[in-house]
Amino acid sequence: MLKDGAMTPDVDSAVSDDAKLGALEAVSSTEAIGDAPITLATPIQQDGGSRAWLQVVGSFLVFVNLWGFTFAFGSFQSYYQLDYLSTRTASDISWIGTVSTFLLIVGGVFSGPLFDLGHFKTMLLIGACVETLGLFLLSLCSGYYQIMLTQGVLVGLANGLLYLPGLALVGRSFKRHRSIAMAITTCGAPVGGIIYTVMFETLINKLGFAWTIRAMAFFMLASYLVAFPLLLWGARNIGDLASGHARKLFDHTALKDVLFWSYSLSNFFLFFGYMVPFIYIAAYGQTHLGLSRNMSLNMLIVAQAASIVGRLVVGYTAARIGVMIPWITCGFSSGIFCIAWIGVKTEASFIAFAALYGCFSGALIPLPPSVFPIVCPDPKVLGARLGMAQAIGSIASLIGSPIAGALSEVNAGRDGSNYLGLQLFSGLVMILGGCQLIGLWVLLIKKRDVGKLI
Repeated sequence: MLKDGAMTPDVDSAVSDDAKLGALEAVSSTEAIGDAPITLATPIQQDGGSRAWLQVVGSFLVFVNLWGFTFAFGSFQSYYQLDYLSTRTASDISWIGTVSTFLLIVGGVFSGPLFDLGHFKTMLLIGACVETLGLFLLSLCSGYYQIMLTQGVLVGLANGLLYLPGLALVGRSFKRHRSIAMAITTCGAPVGGIIYTVMFETLINKLGFAWTIRAMAFFMLASYLVAFPLLLWGARNIGDLASGHARKLFDHTALKDVLFWSYSLSNFFLFFGYMVPFIYIAAYGQTHLGLSRNMSLNMLIVAQAASIVGRLVVGYTAARIGVMIPWITCGFSSGIFCIAWIGVKTEASFIAFAALYGCFSGALIPLPPSVFPIVCPDPKVLGARLGMAQAIGSIASLIGSPIAGALSEVNAGRDGSNYLGLQLFSGLVMILGGCQLIGLWVLLIKKRDVGKLI
């Protein structure tokens, strides 16, 4: 889902306390995103303090680039689709963004053992260098496969290295205020999406594609140069950050667990449709409503800004009434808004749709991992199973938007698209995910007897 938006993949050693807290915290030490799971395995050394809050600032800046550039793909989608790669279909172009997101999530899962062994500094530095290099190389690209290799594959692999340490270093420094710290950190994703979208909107007509991308790359480089000293300050003791042994990535017993499959399928269907509006909203404004490029990109900014509000509000709400009711409400509402998108015919209704979808869908990012310690209360396999669940969800993120793009080309009109299929697809799969969540809720109450915990 995005996915923006985390737990740290080491669960084998010290997750039990965090598992108990995670079920009660709205935005706990985890986020998913479409987002890859990360599980805090390191002991809590302090609860806040100047060093810890500066780490929050550093991690926030990492998320600005990590998920922010990913969330800004809607601006690239419309530009590629209508101008730069106009000979390619909308489905072809959307693969660029979904491949990057898929590699981010899967990379975050499989890079867990590197973090467990204490290589967090190397992961951060290599990830930042490769992501920045990917943008500079993107500025030289003019063909579809060149852009796929740089913006899709290279940037995605780099982000897979950055994701885990970007969250783990913050989570280990908090206990009582951890949910607040993680909420602030993960808000870097939509904030970054706004920054990169505004940069694209402001510069593309003035500087052209190549120098617009270079400007983004220089901003990314500068923000990492600020982030890493803040994030790594005081994090010198590897033993303080890593368990010293790599956790396992696969637990075959999960395949026989009905709760695991109910949780995984819920996330799969929700993230099947989650990114579709974010990717196609700008192109919809230009081709279907006849809005200018700037106004269409503003809708993407509205959705990302509303996502920040949604994340914070749902954190407050879930901490008081449990996670499942807000999760189900937001899942169903997001699907309903996608179907309501069919009726968007004016600029005012377009703004309303963007704000409402951004707000409710943004809440789908921090909630799922908060429930997983109840789905799987055994800390010995919690990390492996969460990684498996997120890997399943990453497949939905990979194929959802291209499928929607292909549907938009069926019986296409003069503008080359027919958004009805795309809108119905994203709405119905998310509503199906909401129905699956109700089943998960019933199973949790029946099998775990957790009552108000969820």
